[in-house]
Amino acid sequence: MSLLANVLGFSAFGLAARFGQLGIQKRNPFENLWGHAASTVLFGYLGYLSWDFDMRFGAELARRRAKLE
Repeated sequence: MSLLANVLGFSAFGLAARFGQLGIQKRNPFENLWGHAASTVLFGYLGYLSWDFDMRFGAELARRRAKLE
């Protein structure tokens, strides 16, 4: 999966989680927009870390497969 898709997907999930959290608490979802931004950025960063881990792990697997052959 591409980096952009991974970051945007995780960011969208973070925003949805924030809206879900506020819905459970029955609070106004447009009350604190900084919370939405923080949640979106944090989950986007987790998406980047996930993509980076996948790339590093894939390279390591390719290296080990080449070593076995």
